[in-house]
Amino acid sequence: MENFQFYAPTKIFFGEEQLNNLPDILQEFGEKVLLVYGGGSIKRNGLYDAVLKLSEDVFEIQELSGVEPNPRIETVRKGVALCREKKVDVILAVGGGSTIDCAKAIAAGVFYEGDPWDFTSDSSLITKALPLVSVLTLAATGSEMNSGAVISDMAKNEKLSLGNSLTIPKASILDPTYTFTVPEYQTAAGSADIMSHLIENYFKQTRGAEVQDRLAEGLMRTVLQYTPIALKTPDNYEARANLMWASSLGLNGLTGRGKGGSWSCHAIEHELSAFYDITHGVGLAIITPRWMEHILSEQTVEKFVSFAVNVMGLSLIDDRFALAREGIRCLKNHFTSWGIPMTLVDVGIDGEKLELMANKAVEHNTLDKAYVPLYAEDVLSILKASLND
Repeated sequence: MENFQFYAPTKIFFGEEQLNNLPDILQEFGEKVLLVYGGGSIKRNGLYDAVLKLSEDVFEIQELSGVEPNPRIETVRKGVALCREKKVDVILAVGGGSTIDCAKAIAAGVFYEGDPWDFTSDSSLITKALPLVSVLTLAATGSEMNSGAVISDMAKNEKLSLGNSLTIPKASILDPTYTFTVPEYQTAAGSADIMSHLIENYFKQTRGAEVQDRLAEGLMRTVLQYTPIALKTPDNYEARANLMWASSLGLNGLTGRGKGGSWSCHAIEHELSAFYDITHGVGLAIITPRWMEHILSEQTVEKFVSFAVNVMGLSLIDDRFALAREGIRCLKNHFTSWGIPMTLVDVGIDGEKLELMANKAVEHNTLDKAYVPLYAEDVLSILKASLND
């Protein structure tokens, strides 16, 4: 295990009716609030009205609505301008990971003289940020408890990340009942996203980080157990609660600290989203099994055996490669059973831009430092394998 620092300062308010704590949370940071949210689902499910009822008599609230599923840099710039104009004290992000990611970039951009897009190439440019509070409505990205954010510049077909300890939410309200109305497709995509975070940290170069791996295995098993229940019975509190907490723990540093190497599947999927604006979790579900098949070798097979046995629940057999492949097949079957389209063709992507996306994935990321180093030809092979069954 490598040396590491672990910093997870977000105060979590977990459970039903935790929204009642919102006024006290916000008052710690000021009275002028920017409320950031997405396409209007919080208005349909009543959360928007509940937030205003608790807040509007105490706080001066500005609104930034319409945050995209792959949040745009234009929306970030609009939020920065609004914060400066209204002298906002604190940002309140109500929604899923995209909304929170957008709010993080806004929070940092307020104090930066240049374009917030600059953070995607150098996050050390973030030297100050507005405090951020989130109310989570989708179990997926873990953004409610970490520093990372991903934003897109569709004019350049780029989807890139930023992250700084200053952008970690100060507090996050996690009420599983707010996910009861999440559509099946988004629930499935969110669970695939959680699985991908855990898989990316599980398959890393560092050996001997057993605590991290055992945590990851338990969280993955939890996601596999409860996703079908949430899909079948959307208002099952136990299922939604376990998925929501797995989302937070899956990417708050617990399973990744002390393990070296860069991620692979996210780097590839970001290019799919940048060029085709597809749902992030769906892209990850398509890419991940093909990436696994591509990197399976004598050097990696033992890790895949552990995955097959400890996550997929398969029994040990003498043929290690057969067991590894069966574990990969089981993962793919889970995604399929959740209703996720499992080929690029299914989500409207043909072979036209595969080579371009492969080159961009390598250009934008340190894939040569991944669990198994990847180069443009490797990424292209994975993308081609993802086109069809």
